[in-house]
Amino acid sequence: MSNYTAPVADMGFVLKEVVALEKLCQFAGFDPSTVDILETVLDAAGKLAKEEIEPINQSGDLQGVKIDSAGKVTTAEGFKEAYQHYVEGGWGSLQFSPEYGGQGIPFVVAASVQEMWHSANMSWGLCPLLTQGAVEAITYNASDELKQRYLPKMISGEWSGTMNLTEADAGTDVGSIKTSATPEKDYYLIRGQKMFITWGEHDMTENIVHLVLARLPSAPLGVKGISLFLVPKILVNEDGSLGEPNDLKALSLEHKIGIHACPTCVMSYGDTRGAIGYLVGEENKGLECMFTMMNNARLTVGLQGVSVAERAYQQALSYCNERVQGVAPGYKEAGPIIRHPDVQRMLSTMKSITEAARALTYSACTEVDMAASALPDKTLKKHARRLGLLTPIVKGWCTEVAQEVATLSLQCHGGMGFIEETGIAQIFRDARILPIYEGTNGIQSMDLVVRKIIGDNGLAINELIVDMRESLSSLSPGSPLLSSQIDRFEASVDDLEKTVSLLLKHSTNRQFSGSVAFDVLMMTSTITAAWQMFISVERAKLALESNKVSSEFFDDKAATAQYFIDSILPRYLGHFITISSTDIGVQ
Repeated sequence: MSNYTAPVADMGFVLKEVVALEKLCQFAGFDPSTVDILETVLDAAGKLAKEEIEPINQSGDLQGVKIDSAGKVTTAEGFKEAYQHYVEGGWGSLQFSPEYGGQGIPFVVAASVQEMWHSANMSWGLCPLLTQGAVEAITYNASDELKQRYLPKMISGEWSGTMNLTEADAGTDVGSIKTSATPEKDYYLIRGQKMFITWGEHDMTENIVHLVLARLPSAPLGVKGISLFLVPKILVNEDGSLGEPNDLKALSLEHKIGIHACPTCVMSYGDTRGAIGYLVGEENKGLECMFTMMNNARLTVGLQGVSVAERAYQQALSYCNERVQGVAPGYKEAGPIIRHPDVQRMLSTMKSITEAARALTYSACTEVDMAASALPDKTLKKHARRLGLLTPIVKGWCTEVAQEVATLSLQCHGGMGFIEETGIAQIFRDARILPIYEGTNGIQSMDLVVRKIIGDNGLAINELIVDMRESLSSLSPGSPLLSSQIDRFEASVDDLEKTVSLLLKHSTNRQFSGSVAFDVLMMTSTITAAWQMFISVERAKLALESNKVSSEFFDDKAATAQYFIDSILPRYLGHFITISSTDIGVQ
């Protein structure tokens, strides 16, 4: 397996030029020195990823995790030590409020760092990911007392966090949960079982803060009767010290296709006296509170798609440069397989998709920062709409294309790709969870169509279309994009507008919207990703003119953008034809 090296040049370019980090800091109220320290942050994170987190990736996959009869979980060798170095470096606190010990830097910068963790070791990276989401849910919904007691240790990384939704008979249908919460003085007693709990039990932190969905005795049926509770593994005293163990434990570990080093637990709450939990938010409003965490997690799962794609591409590129096989057209002797046109096709596809996914994801993460700023209310609402629109796009498209990139990487390895020792098989296996957890991509497609397009009466998507058209009209002289490529992108925007009109015209026909939802997701995502490549090549040209990037970097970015628009963007047409030809039926 080739070693992972963080693509700090492309990350820095996207942050500085594509999402305009300097302007973000200005408008959203962040310290402008963030731009000055960016390279230092990326380099330091890349070093930790390369030297400590990546080396335990393959060994962690082989070792997995172990659970004893008491429910104690032991992680793979080196995981706890790497996590301790992560905590010591303050990496868990990057984007959080200084009020609770955070560093207050933009979320999009923290996201770029997270990309490295997941590329280096996806199993390991899931622990900080879940903690981040739990911190967000507590920050926006919990009482001041709970914030003061739990956030500092969670933000530092000394304590981790989880999300507890799924039960044996309640997955996507969250309203069917049976876990109960009984009021007791200033707390509640939680009883029930949860499954698929990522990092539900482990030995890397001294405490684990579980966010658990449960139902009060008098709660109405369905999702309107769900409340959210903070349930610590170890109870916390008023002075912040750890007290007695809570009444909860891991019953078993799931045996999974991939992410073997990540403990995915069946958790039991209240087997004896009842697990003590504290209400987060209002009674029967738990799903709304949990969505704070879920939406954050959906963005970061999309980011995982970028991470997997980057790692798979690096692995394939290294192998194709080293593997000697056959005489390629135009050559007289055998040489590395990267000379072969079909291998070049696969590598170009992988590279262009990965860079487009990164630009798309970072753009969405920027909206997190803008939506939480002190801008005028009208502007904030627009950013919130854009964030809501982009979240299912990032989660859905980036995780779908991650499967494609992992598959192509395996294909580049030929027969060796089917052998575990090369490492690409692990990447392939790990990637498969991405379209499933944090809401399947079928759920993401329905969220996009029903809630974000139809439910919004097309406002957010039409704002996006307007921005796309403005990009077309503001092309700088001497664009490296050919006129045919510009025309192709413009035609895709026209077809997106037609699709939105069709959805709104038949908005009450849920059979139709459900039938075309996935095609709408993939079509919209592909066009939006192409737009990001369109912006990237324009910004690269301006950066070249101001000596911010080298001519080699510009040429590479231009070639990648051209390939995406020529070879990847046309995929939207298949989805557009399917949508247009789907029987609308009787409304």
